[in-house]
Amino acid sequence: MAHPSQLGFQDAASPIMEELLHFHDHTLMVVFLISSLVLYIITAMMSTKLTNTGSMDAQEVEMIWTILPAIIMIVIALPSLRILYLMDEVSDPHLTIKSIGHQWYWSYEFTDYDPLAFDSYMIPTNDLTLGHFRLLEVDNRMIIPMETPVRMLITSEDVLHSWAIPSLGVKTDAIPGRLNQTTFITTRTGIYYGQCSEICGANHSFMPIVIEAVPLQNFEKWSMLMLET
Repeated sequence: MAHPSQLGFQDAASPIMEELLHFHDHTLMVVFLISSLVLYIITAMMSTKLTNTGSMDAQEVEMIWTILPAIIMIVIALPSLRILYLMDEVSDPHLTIKSIGHQWYWSYEFTDYDPLAFDSYMIPTNDLTLGHFRLLEVDNRMIIPMETPVRMLITSEDVLHSWAIPSLGVKTDAIPGRLNQTTFITTRTGIYYGQCSEICGANHSFMPIVIEAVPLQNFEKWSMLMLET
């Protein structure tokens, strides 16, 4: 999860988020190089002692500032398109979960374990136990098996919401009357926090998302226990 004074992204907990972090670093280096070049040109122009710097025709310069930006755009666009296709790819998910946004909580339906379904409400500050995080903890976490392809079907019951888990690189809009789809794989066990990322009303900031990734054996025990209760 995020920590105070954090400047970068959260640590990656999925292959897609790792790709996004690499793409961010790649693009940031391009931005630094362009900024340094522009700063050098500005400094050189302001400090030059030449008095006759006007030019009516400079074909070489025209070619440079046309071809160079095109090359830079290709260098940025190719890895970006690759990640976009990876994020849209759905290949034989082992588990399908439907998430429904409400004002102001989330409900989950494990379609492979019908009728396993529950609501997930934020725990009020006065009811938090030691070690829990304010405005992030919920009464029912979404439990998933680690290292397992999970497909999320996301929709809304009332207004626009957005289901987002930063450390997994997942952010999908929840739209009334429409099912959106996304997939992810958690690379390790842990608890991953997210929040609704679409302004959905007065209590928009009070509908967190909590995913707990556990070993497959623990997930099976939890699902059987939930079905019994």
